[in-house]
Amino acid sequence: MVGAHRRCCLNNKISGGKVLSNKIPKGSNRLKIGLRNAANAIGNLKDTHLSDFFKRVAYRRGRTPAVSATARKLAVIIWNMITKKTAYAPPTEYLFLDQKRKAKVINTMKRNIAKLDLKPEDVGFVIN
Repeated sequence: MVGAHRRCCLNNKISGGKVLSNKIPKGSNRLKIGLRNAANAIGNLKDTHLSDFFKRVAYRRGRTPAVSATARKLAVIIWNMITKKTAYAPPTEYLFLDQKRKAKVINTMKRNIAKLDLKPEDVGFVIN
């Protein structure tokens, strides 16, 4: 697992606070190839925690960096499963950006309604 970590992560070379290089080291590693193939397959899935991560990175950076980032995430998950001897439990209550924005807008609306001394029912706003 250590060898895969070397070939899946960025190799940050920093001198005096300046980033000189941050590329993934070249070199073949069977585990790296397997993790990248698995990450590429995850990119084609729908509605899973890792496929959502893949799609967010692919939207910002492109498919190739998304494969690398997801492969690294897989390596970390597998490492934690092996060292801690626990099953993988994907995060279920994590708020993604759209959900965070929606919650923020709803809270702002609630505050504005309270400032005007109105009841939410008067405006047609249902509080859950």
